[in-house]
Amino acid sequence: MGLFDKIFNSEKQAKAEDKKTTPWIGLNSMEQLDEIENISEDKTVAILKHSTRCGVSKMVLRMFESDYDLDENEPVELYFLDLISYREISNEIANRFKVHHESPQLIILKNREVVHHSSHQSISANKLATFVG
Repeated sequence: MGLFDKIFNSEKQAKAEDKKTTPWIGLNSMEQLDEIENISEDKTVAILKHSTRCGVSKMVLRMFESDYDLDENEPVELYFLDLISYREISNEIANRFKVHHESPQLIILKNREVVHHSSHQSISANKLATFVG
């Protein structure tokens, strides 16, 4: 391994170690929706509805995860919904929170109320951060 390989590989390794993982909680049961509402009384709750069959949804997910940099101690819970596998939960989210279904979609709750929702390229980890705290 040459000098340049050592320098560039160590920089890549340092960046990989610095990168935080997104602390997703899988949303896969209707009962979790009651839990989410309760949690939103004390913390910001975000639900990301993702289609595993959609290229745009995959791109949005990658962008969100690469931009996500909230500290693990921040009062936020992130729920991830695979809406292909759990379409009935997606439908209940639209009904319960009065938000028209879109995919991909980010829904942010505080105190049992939707305070923000966005879809497609409007989804942003930075926008989520403005609602945390």
